[in-house]
Amino acid sequence: MKGFREKAGASKCFSKSTPDTPNRSLASVGSEPGSSESKSSKGSLLSSLFNSAFSVFETYSESSASEKKAVHNKSNGWTAAVKRLVTAGSMRRIHERVLGPSRTGISSSTSDIWLLGVCHKIAQDEALGDAAGNNGLAEFNQDFSSRILISYRKGFDPIGDSKITSDVGWGCMLRSSQMLVAQALLFHQLGRPWRKPLQKPFDREYVEILHLFGDSETSPFSIHNLLQAGKAYGLAAGSWVGPYAMCRSWEALARCQRVETGLGCQSLPMAIYVVSGDEDGERGGAPVVFIDDASRHCSVFSKGQADWTPILLLVPLVLGLEKVNPRYIPTLRLTFTFPQSLGIVGGKPGASTYIVGVQEESAIYLDPHDVQPVINIGKDDLEADTSTYHSDVIRHIHLDSIDPSLAIGFYCRDKDDFDDFCARASKLAEESNGAPLFTVTQTHKKPVNHSDVLGETGGVPEDDSLGVMSMNDAVGNAHEDDWQLL
Repeated sequence: MKGFREKAGASKCFSKSTPDTPNRSLASVGSEPGSSESKSSKGSLLSSLFNSAFSVFETYSESSASEKKAVHNKSNGWTAAVKRLVTAGSMRRIHERVLGPSRTGISSSTSDIWLLGVCHKIAQDEALGDAAGNNGLAEFNQDFSSRILISYRKGFDPIGDSKITSDVGWGCMLRSSQMLVAQALLFHQLGRPWRKPLQKPFDREYVEILHLFGDSETSPFSIHNLLQAGKAYGLAAGSWVGPYAMCRSWEALARCQRVETGLGCQSLPMAIYVVSGDEDGERGGAPVVFIDDASRHCSVFSKGQADWTPILLLVPLVLGLEKVNPRYIPTLRLTFTFPQSLGIVGGKPGASTYIVGVQEESAIYLDPHDVQPVINIGKDDLEADTSTYHSDVIRHIHLDSIDPSLAIGFYCRDKDDFDDFCARASKLAEESNGAPLFTVTQTHKKPVNHSDVLGETGGVPEDDSLGVMSMNDAVGNAHEDDWQLL
């Protein structure tokens, strides 16, 4: 991706601002093979079509009273037609016509399915459609449908100083990252075995988590607050963003909230550690998990009151140029067997998804590209309708077709859990045939500035490809994000 490079000074914790509105729908994830050039040209055509279509909405909303009257006669029919197209789900069908259809459902394979660290065994009779076999498939379906889905929304308050009230067409990376963090909170508050109850009232912790991701400035992890926190990394409403900038934006958001609130009332009750660089420099080799750095992140998070705290590890990677280098696929697949697994933020070029599981060579994912009306759930509303935050539609793509620019997440509840993660990661690196995704070591060989390691300055590293682009460039260049090329 052709990310722009810039120097940014120390970022200050953001002040609350007002929100924003386009409706530009672009790419949906497809699973059919094809040349990247043909997909890019198709994506550009689609982008132009929807940019022009939704500009009708923006022009209409920004005109004066007299202009509105003139525009109304010419564009009201077209506006209504496009709005019906979006709300009726036809947008996805157009996406799939241009970029290829998504594959849904589970294959007839009897291979194990790994879903965020849990193995679901599928019996032969189940794979053939005989539900009387065992309940492995039913357990998988219940587990999958309990994962939190966060997708495009329309009709929220404007973002910042803009008039943008929808993230259609540009917010898929933000939504995918919200899903990963939401699962971390589920695991932390309710445990990995938790499943969504069939009847109300719901668990208070579950409802409180959904409230955190509402689409308004009052929700701590809203798209509004993420964009504000990520300004130093180039985040802006209407622009597509890469995994590295997204990870750093979460780090910045958590840091600002830590400053504004006390230790006991933090919305994200865990430290965040963005794993990057290696022992010889920030831009070469596999990222390294430094155990000492993880410890310092926990200490800073607890304000010196604890030696260790729960910690969220985010590992942004670029595993190839045009496509994922095949030598990384086996280790990428094995990360889903880690009990600490939070999955992968990634997908097709220009169309991010949240990958939650694998079966053989297929990646199973939640798709943020369905457009839904805005909904903000009160943290005390235990009878809330939460149906739009879940899906039982199982989509999958081949692992070798995902965008090489991605980010892996892991959640470690305590020091023992972190030690177990390190042991598994070290073994995975040793068995990677010289192609580790990341490695683990105790400490840096060379002295480091710990304020930089912990992100205390909030600044952007000099000469860093941030992975941020306008929507017009997203499909054609998303695979060129070269921040951490392995």
